Amino acid sequence: MSREIVTEPLTAKAFAPFGEVLEATGDPDRIINQGLCGRFHDRAALDFTDGRAGISLFRSEARTLPYTLDMVERHPQGSQAFLPMSMDPFLVIVAPDEEGVPGRPLAFVTAPGQGINFRRNTWHGVLTPLSAPGLFAVVDRIGPGDNLQEHWFDMPWRVVGP
Repeated sequence: MSREIVTEPLTAKAFAPFGEVLEATGDPDRIINQGLCGRFHDRAALDFTDGRAGISLFRSEARTLPYTLDMVERHPQGSQAFLPMSMDPFLVIVAPDEEGVPGRPLAFVTAPGQGINFRRNTWHGVLTPLSAPGLFAVVDRIGPGDNLQEHWFDMPWRVVGP
């Protein structure tokens, strides 16, 4: 038996309690490179208790909807940004913190060209691309100490499309 979550499109307003949506919308903040490039400047708040920012590459297997959500995780020592290296959508699952445990999860599907930055200590699902190749640049904390907490749900959630 499982509970159901219906996905919704990812928007900056809906995602704001959990972090930032990274996208090149509107007018660029700066025009650079001899007027040929628009820079959308400083779009995410990187937040680390210690250590340093690092860029890693993740390659994850594509998943499909409906998707079974049985676990979420969080990183108490640093924010974590996911930047897809293709124009394919991916599933973003977050949950509010309720006294140290995740509350009811929310599920979003990105539009082509959107990335996300989870705030430090935000409950979230694992990387869930909805099509191959599932390749992402990830900006997160590199440093010593335990920066991963997992929560396994007693009863899984079933994530479905609208």
